[in-house]
Amino acid sequence: MHLLAQALSLALALSLALALLSIPFPSPPYPLYPPRTSMSESPRDQILRLRAAIQRHEELYRKKHAPEISDFEFDKLVDALADLEREFPMFAGPDLGIGDDKSEGFQQADHKAPMLSLDNTYDEADFRAFGDRLYKALGGTGLEFIVEPKVDGVAVSLTFEKGQFVRAVTRGNGARGDDVTANVSLIREIPRSLKGAPDLLEVRGEIYMELAEFQRLNTEREAEGEPLYANPRNLAAGTVKLLDGEEARKRRLSIVCYGLGACEPATAFASLKEFKTKLKAWGFPIRDDIDVQQGVDAAWKAIQQLDVLRRDLPFPTDGAVVKVNRLEDQRRAGTTSKFPHWAVAFKFPPDQAETILRKISMQVGRTGAITPVAELDPVLLAGSTVARATLHNADEIARKDIREGDTVRIQKAGEIIPQVLGVVLEKRPAEARPFDFEARLKELGLDAARDGEEAAYKLRAPSREMKIRRLVHFASKQCLDIDGLGDAVAEQLVDLALVDVPVDALGITPAQWRMLEGFKDKSVDNMMAGLAQAKQRELWRAIHALGIPNVGMQTAKDLARHFKSLDALEAARSADLLQTKIGKKGGVTHEAVIPGVGVEVSESILSFFSDPNHRDWVRAMREAGLNLAEAAAVAAVAGVAGKTFVLTGTLPTLGRDEARDLIEKAGGKVSGSVSKKTDYVVAGEEAGSKLTKAQELGVPVLDEAGLRALLG
Repeated sequence: MHLLAQALSLALALSLALALLSIPFPSPPYPLYPPRTSMSESPRDQILRLRAAIQRHEELYRKKHAPEISDFEFDKLVDALADLEREFPMFAGPDLGIGDDKSEGFQQADHKAPMLSLDNTYDEADFRAFGDRLYKALGGTGLEFIVEPKVDGVAVSLTFEKGQFVRAVTRGNGARGDDVTANVSLIREIPRSLKGAPDLLEVRGEIYMELAEFQRLNTEREAEGEPLYANPRNLAAGTVKLLDGEEARKRRLSIVCYGLGACEPATAFASLKEFKTKLKAWGFPIRDDIDVQQGVDAAWKAIQQLDVLRRDLPFPTDGAVVKVNRLEDQRRAGTTSKFPHWAVAFKFPPDQAETILRKISMQVGRTGAITPVAELDPVLLAGSTVARATLHNADEIARKDIREGDTVRIQKAGEIIPQVLGVVLEKRPAEARPFDFEARLKELGLDAARDGEEAAYKLRAPSREMKIRRLVHFASKQCLDIDGLGDAVAEQLVDLALVDVPVDALGITPAQWRMLEGFKDKSVDNMMAGLAQAKQRELWRAIHALGIPNVGMQTAKDLARHFKSLDALEAARSADLLQTKIGKKGGVTHEAVIPGVGVEVSESILSFFSDPNHRDWVRAMREAGLNLAEAAAVAAVAGVAGKTFVLTGTLPTLGRDEARDLIEKAGGKVSGSVSKKTDYVVAGEEAGSKLTKAQELGVPVLDEAGLRALLG
């Protein structure tokens, strides 16, 4: 009987794990990664496969900001692994922890108090079980709860020392995260100094992007024909980790603060409510939509209330967070290595709808990347009418077997752009045929191929739209700054076959300019003068104008400063960009030669210049007389050359970009954060933590007059 019971137990556990890996959650008809290899897989193989799947999805979510499955699906994988490892402890692996969001290119900093994640629950029974466990742990005393909207963003810890903001760090692995102070300092709502604060204070919060800002950025991308950002959470996470400070400034992030990390003295606050009230008085953004709740029943009603309120919130939210209010109760309840016992996240069911996918269209971006788009019968979803949804790439269409004419299930789960979860197979028309991506490209006259090992297809030769967008980018203020060469003019130049590649614009004659609608003598003279000025602009502008993927304005400046000429950059090899190191255990790591130019950017640069067409562009730029060399620093301001400056606050007459340009033209470098290597901090009004840190490190501080004097 004992052997029979053990065999039945084994069969049950295997069936459960197989089911969880092959049945969609909550109902999308596609398998989770990785696919089942055999019905007779051993428990050990099942466990290894589940662990690989979990680690892959952690990487996609935390580091690449491109999750492929929902939180619900991910939690089911984790539950399946836990069940199997409990049943077969001899095959259990090490604790997977809470994941790790640390990225290449950032310095790391320790959290004074661990920054844990939250356990998720999806139904009332599980939530009440959480309450029961707390009552038992705390001796049956009456419990108070704080109930807040769960902001779908990026967790961050803000450190204040002696009341001054000194550091912002991501969750990382819970003990140590990335120092993202430079980008987080751009969030205006964060106070720089606190009156009457404890000596040490870690304020925990969530960085997010408001829906209106997300829509603004996507409107710009749609106008440029670029693939749309998938959702605010991924874009916020990507912005926090941007190494290009100029690009980060173009995106407005927000923050909501809600939690207490380390605090010295530890007795400064008695409850979470008291702490949040103090945060509000200091000027931190908080959410106090719902007052303190007495007991589990009241907390459950508050969760339901938030489910209604969330429709009108300015940020994406996918649930409610419930936390014990009294800090002494939190300490008594304790934590695991991953989660506190005194808090839980209740995840709201995602908004879903069914509609018919009528057609799959193709959208071409500036770089030639092709994004498939689902054209849908309009359907109301989460308060808005949805008629289009991104399908990402050909592999995604094939993986979900999406066909034109299918009834599809679409979802918004903290998303603005809806995602196609999958097909309702029982409603599939008999005449529906598998979608042939390459046949559709040929039908549309798009000559495209896969971009190396990437999933995306790219045009082999640029389309009309692609030529126009490249030219507009080439002439933009962030590149060669050719005044008057905008969308309308670019369209005419391409349609008249005067421009095939952007550099062609530099060789257009006055007679050819007069062929354009609205171009009379004055307009032609102004354009010729603008083109002459463009040829003399800084090297970094020429590099940025090339449109190298992943190379923004700041990276272009860093490349210009390092290589000194476009010829040298074009001739660069991998070793000029990355140093390869082999560890004691044989592990290979890559170190950036130029700060901020990591593996991904380096691969983009090398790939770009390996294309003969792109090398032809550089030759044409050279023949057109464009400046392709870095100007030497002005001798009269030799004290600036090679020095590192940090700008903070608002200067009386100089804008931040103007000050940066003056410093860089004189041979200096502008950094986003203060360190022992900083030579000067230039401080204006409302200078915050950077000024404080400079004073602590003894870094010389200049005002605008001092900067101008140094520049001569």
